[in-house]
Amino acid sequence: MKIEIRGAEKLSFRERQVVVLKETGNSSESIAKKLGLTSSTVATLFNRARNKGYEVVIVIPGNTLGLYGPEEEEGGS
Repeated sequence: MKIEIRGAEKLSFRERQVVVLKETGNSSESIAKKLGLTSSTVATLFNRARNKGYEVVIVIPGNTLGLYGPEEEEGGS
């Protein structure tokens, strides 16, 4: 599984860092510690990024979710 951030070109480098870490489940406190920022700076960067608009897309290859049985593959009969 991987994530794709659409609209990332609108974000600053720091905003992208915060968005990736936040969208993968990290808390503001852990992000602040990893990036050497305060929690309030992390919150500001995340809010700024959200206001600029971006979209997170989760890409899941093949039959990872088990939606298809072993006999039927995607697009098969």
